[in-house]
Amino acid sequence: MENVIYSIGAALIGLGVLIVFHEFGHFLLAKLSGVGVLTFSVGFGPKLWVKKKGDTEYALSAFPLGGYVKMVGEDPDEEVQQSDIERSFAHKGLLTRIAIVAAGPGFNLLLAVVLLMIVFLFYGVPILSTQVGGVETGSPADRAGIRKGDFIVSLNGEPIREWDELSSGIKASQGEPLNLQIRRESQEMTITVQPAKKEGKNIFGEKRDEWMIGIGSQVSIEKGNAGLAIVRAFRQTYDYAKLTLLALYKMVKGEVSPRNLGGPILIAQMAGQQAQEGLGSFLAFIAVLSINLGVLNLLPIPVLDGGHLLFFLVESVIGRPVSVRHREMAQQVGIFLLMLLMIYAFYNDIARFFEKQVGG
Repeated sequence: MENVIYSIGAALIGLGVLIVFHEFGHFLLAKLSGVGVLTFSVGFGPKLWVKKKGDTEYALSAFPLGGYVKMVGEDPDEEVQQSDIERSFAHKGLLTRIAIVAAGPGFNLLLAVVLLMIVFLFYGVPILSTQVGGVETGSPADRAGIRKGDFIVSLNGEPIREWDELSSGIKASQGEPLNLQIRRESQEMTITVQPAKKEGKNIFGEKRDEWMIGIGSQVSIEKGNAGLAIVRAFRQTYDYAKLTLLALYKMVKGEVSPRNLGGPILIAQMAGQQAQEGLGSFLAFIAVLSINLGVLNLLPIPVLDGGHLLFFLVESVIGRPVSVRHREMAQQVGIFLLMLLMIYAFYNDIARFFEKQVGG
């Protein structure tokens, strides 16, 4: 019971931070653009706590899985008083409205960069060096005489600085012999290795045949390098965002099972596990969630920020805002689709829970 409460608490804290940062993006860009903000709410439903400052009402609402920023003239067909025209969202230019809407997902991606930067600065950046961390018995590398601890200096005469360069070169070899320059202690030597095709799995669990030589990487942690931490934080955020889109694409194509989708129960479980492992793990987990939230919100589904951006795109083509009737119809479809998705994700959570119980 204590673990359950701990997991729920960790999840609520993490999701709360993501929601506040997301809505703050909309709020800040609206304020900077001269748009009046009537309400800034964390959560939906009945308001549990309200404080008014200036023209803006700040609220904490009953259902924490979400939030909203209500702006003056947010609805294009809303009647706005003459005195509020300058502060009206609908009366701002198209690019200004796009910036305000895109700021929410943008701030989620920015939050991910900041959190990963903190993790890398204080806990170190994992580096896959070109040092061999292990050699599979009977593999091409083993037969060629490569040993654990060897440094791979070059591949077919091309200098190797990172493990990814070596891995990509081996996979692209098409089975052709590879000349590896090896540094072993104070000696350097050239070893020829014949790659072999082996069945493996990618990050999505898909089986694929790839050329390999049977070696593993050596992971080291580099601390105190601020420049590396910043660069890696941006790169990791980009890689995770691309991976999220790729996973969605593969689910739509049916190449990846939608059973991988997780809902609030899975998020709570993972948040609790990561929090127990330490602050660094928890912050990295929140960063990944923030990236997912930012990317998913940019999908062109009505009721999401991406849906609003889609309406703006249509407006730029036809020269006028999309009618209220069409927007309401599209949003009803969007809400229906999101509800189905949430129900399915919740079902997956429950199924996983009972499978785990049955499996012991």
